[in-house]
Amino acid sequence: MDRRKFLRSAALAGIGLSFPGGLKQAAEAAQAGPDLAVVQGPSAAAITRAAIEALGGMKKFVSRGDIVVVKPNIAWDRVPEQAGDTNPEVVAEVVRLCIEAGAKKVKVFDRPVNDPRRCYVQSGIAEAARDKGADVIFMDDRKFKDMEIKGIALKTWPLYTEVIEADTVINVPIAKHHGLAKLTMSMKNWMGVMGGSRRMIHQKLDESIVDLARAIRPKLTVLDAVRILTDNGPQGGDLDDVKRLDTVIAGTDQVAIDSYGATLFGMKGSDLGYVRIGAETGFGVMDLAKLNIRKMKV
Repeated sequence: MDRRKFLRSAALAGIGLSFPGGLKQAAEAAQAGPDLAVVQGPSAAAITRAAIEALGGMKKFVSRGDIVVVKPNIAWDRVPEQAGDTNPEVVAEVVRLCIEAGAKKVKVFDRPVNDPRRCYVQSGIAEAARDKGADVIFMDDRKFKDMEIKGIALKTWPLYTEVIEADTVINVPIAKHHGLAKLTMSMKNWMGVMGGSRRMIHQKLDESIVDLARAIRPKLTVLDAVRILTDNGPQGGDLDDVKRLDTVIAGTDQVAIDSYGATLFGMKGSDLGYVRIGAETGFGVMDLAKLNIRKMKV
């Protein structure tokens, strides 16, 4: 056995001693890859790329010829430094990787709270995503259709058909404070594909957030924590409320991502009602101790 094989075997054996199922399960877990990839570094594009590569690369999620929807948060008339919307460099890198993986078309859109024309421009997302080949479009009210959700709180709701009909959906939210939900991250980002009066769900907000996330089920989520908004969210505006973390978290379990995201604010996943409900209903894993989390710096 050469030195490289010996070291690999020794490492797996060490893992197997503490892994509940022993060496075989340890090897299988290592081969399956991490549940979450958490990457830090000064380049938003580089950490986004590294996080996705740690999960197996974009070709694991996007097939040649796919129509892909990339859903960032573009809700507010804010510049990137104010951390009200998803970082444009993160969105652009996700788009680039989708096209590199063979996507036929990549669509980027959101239903903003402020004037969409200003939000798309001020956020920097429209220009950055278009530069990488995305179709950045304003949502068309005629494309919201009533759909069965059969959730805890939401039984039916008008959702955007282009999300439902896409071959692949990728969620690219930003981590930030929210006055009602405490934090908004991956699951709450789906309010941007709802038609009708979204305020109606505030009476059962946590349950509705989980219902939406179950209905959409993206193949990949990339949580932008390059800058996080620590107070006065979700709109923000004051730079004193912004904290720079230069971090991206990627994974496929939205409950796990939001549970980890809570720690960026000094909270636990269990502090968020929608994370607790998601875990209790078997939608995802809240307990970070049960997850294989790979942390890197690039």
